[in-house]
Amino acid sequence: MSDRLPGFSTLAVHAGAQPDPTTGARATPIYQTTSFVFNDADHAASLFGLQAFGNIYTRIGNPTNAVLEERVAALEGGTAALAVASGHAAQVVVLQQLLQPSDEFIAARKLYGGSINQFTHAFKSFGWNVVWADPDDIASFERAVTPRTKAIFIESIANPAGSITDIEAISTVARKAGVPLIVDNTLASPYLIRPIDHGADIVVHSLTKFLGGHGNSLGGIIVDAGTFDWSTGGKYPMLSEPRPEYHGIRLQETFGNFAFAIACRVLGLRDLGPALSPFNAFMILTGIETLPLRMQKHCDNAKAVAEFLAGHPAVASVSYAGLASDKYNQLARKYAPKGAGAVFTFSLKGGYDAGVSLVSKLQLFSHLANVGDTRSLVIHPASTTHSQLDDAAKVKSGAGPDVVRLSIGIEDKEDLIADLEQALGA
Repeated sequence: MSDRLPGFSTLAVHAGAQPDPTTGARATPIYQTTSFVFNDADHAASLFGLQAFGNIYTRIGNPTNAVLEERVAALEGGTAALAVASGHAAQVVVLQQLLQPSDEFIAARKLYGGSINQFTHAFKSFGWNVVWADPDDIASFERAVTPRTKAIFIESIANPAGSITDIEAISTVARKAGVPLIVDNTLASPYLIRPIDHGADIVVHSLTKFLGGHGNSLGGIIVDAGTFDWSTGGKYPMLSEPRPEYHGIRLQETFGNFAFAIACRVLGLRDLGPALSPFNAFMILTGIETLPLRMQKHCDNAKAVAEFLAGHPAVASVSYAGLASDKYNQLARKYAPKGAGAVFTFSLKGGYDAGVSLVSKLQLFSHLANVGDTRSLVIHPASTTHSQLDDAAKVKSGAGPDVVRLSIGIEDKEDLIADLEQALGA
């Protein structure tokens, strides 16, 4: 194995993990502790001064979390990662390293409704301003760039519509603008798409979704691609300028191609505090071990369900990139050849009322606000996850009043189709 690069499934089981040196435990232990003993005063000082790596306090790092971080970094092809309490927490910590008050970042308009809300409203209190662009119009990203632009944010597979984003094209815009490209890879997972291979500089996930995969643990993660030069032009002082809290260390200079992950840990997680529970890290690690098996089943089921819905008389349209007729099918073939994901939307001829009615009649599908579970899930975004948007914004984000979102699980596809058939018939 020493001369062979491990495959994806092997990394999903083994990356970052070794038998516990004290007990010999094969599964990664849950280090359920708040803090860690120092060897001596010099050891403590070196840890606090970033002169040595090690454990101080679980808010900043924990051995269970460290295995999770190394595993996801390996799966994504990054240099380092940082686990945090949720996907939303990951977005806050990332942008805190990049933006100063009155700075801007460009975001694709097709995003999870919670991210749209966070970017539009919550970030205003930090003085961070979002500028929206259309992922179907790459030139709109170029037009949105200003001297205040510090980042571009997209989803690899957009929530809720399941549309595929042209990562390479938008990466070209980011390179030209001299800013990092951040890709939320939650719906794809690294099994389907590795954004770093296509020009992403930072990858974020809601670990709660497909990586954990069982709907039982919240978590988020930030992956540093190690591809961006943070010292260019003085745009990113958190990384390029001396840090007074660490005796004048310049993080870019000291930590090189994993400086961003370090900044997120020692400037973001340390001070903002959205730490991931070691227990949740353990649960998510366990989920990742079966990621390749689950994701393929998710995708195979989703395609079968989408094909059924596309032929149903009550359905006006289906938005699933895995269908040959879909406008995103060519991008799906390029970026996600193993499958177009498990989350997609369809529109009902009966409009808003039909969408609300359908979710109440389904029996096997669970009506709740989550995706990426082993169980199949359904929601009507216009009345729930995207309800804070006006009608025009709902349509632009792929969550119009007639739209229903499905997250297809790993049950038998025949049972899922039967449940949809009875609910549509009713």
